[in-house]
Amino acid sequence: MVRLAALLLLAGAPLVAQQQDPVLANALQAHRDGDLDAAVTGYRDYLTRHPDNFEIRSNLGAVLSHQGRFEEAIVEYKAALKQAPSNPGIVTNLALAYYKSRDVVAAARELSSIRPLVPNSQQITMLLADCWLQMGEYGKVIDLLGPKAKSNPNDLAVAYLLGTALVRAKRVDEGQRVLNQIFEKGDSAEGRLLLGSAKMNQADFAGALQDLTKAVELNGKLPSVNATHGQALMATGDTAGAAVAFRKELALNPAHFEANLNLAVILKQDQEYAEALTLLDRALKIRPGDLGVRYQVGTIYLAENRIEDALRELEACVKEAPNFTEAHVSLATVYYRLKRKADGDRERAIVQKLNDEAQANQPKGEVIRK
Repeated sequence: MVRLAALLLLAGAPLVAQQQDPVLANALQAHRDGDLDAAVTGYRDYLTRHPDNFEIRSNLGAVLSHQGRFEEAIVEYKAALKQAPSNPGIVTNLALAYYKSRDVVAAARELSSIRPLVPNSQQITMLLADCWLQMGEYGKVIDLLGPKAKSNPNDLAVAYLLGTALVRAKRVDEGQRVLNQIFEKGDSAEGRLLLGSAKMNQADFAGALQDLTKAVELNGKLPSVNATHGQALMATGDTAGAAVAFRKELALNPAHFEANLNLAVILKQDQEYAEALTLLDRALKIRPGDLGVRYQVGTIYLAENRIEDALRELEACVKEAPNFTEAHVSLATVYYRLKRKADGDRERAIVQKLNDEAQANQPKGEVIRK
């Protein structure tokens, strides 16, 4: 995971004002001394009289962010940017506030907007790559970090993010070449995680589980290690163990997309619908419009007998993805409950057609010749 930079404490104009305004002077000193509550009070008092001082407003955002009050910090950073549009320091801090609040989509948007102004910033580049990786934008990560890996092949942080993106994009051979730098350092959680991920992509679930179990033993706090371990457990039939693994991942990173989605699927099976919907809502904030998440939402509505809500979600799914067999199956059930037999029969016919096509496209076994 990218190490977040220290929060910005702006100098310059505020230091001049310190000699002229005792309230501001006290707030700045409280900020430096770590007395954050006093700093917030002082900054807000000063800003009631000087609302256009974007530097002090940014300082207030920094203090609020440091206290974990990210929504309030975001408000202050946005207000500061109205006075100083595209200020690199303020945009970076705004992105960090979004990132720490687990809104990686908003963080990526801000980082993308500022990166052309500071193209050589390692912090912004790596933070943006990590956001895109969480969003499933693997191609963007590859395009962003590919040149950096060539110019600095010994940067293991770049190798890890780039190699992970390549493996998840099913470009396993390329990913393996990039990741050799990590493997050469000996057995590591990073190496085991990536080997396990590659085996998952090849449907070697038992082999993946061995590597991922070892990865968790080596470093259970490595980003994505618990989630990927949970996927392997789920694929090998241990849903109870998978749920534990996904919860461990979410305790470290509440914005992990796969952990939210997969834990929601398990909870749906256990009829824990309220918590499942909360997790799916979070997943949609990470990857807006994701079809798989919306399908799960629709099936939970169906299970809760919220038929009109289920109808809306599932009709949207099959409209967007006409070959989504499972969505057609669930939509047929909705139509039958609504006594719309003709529509239900139509969906069943579509399901039969899709199943026939899938069977016809299965690889034929080789003929054994004597």
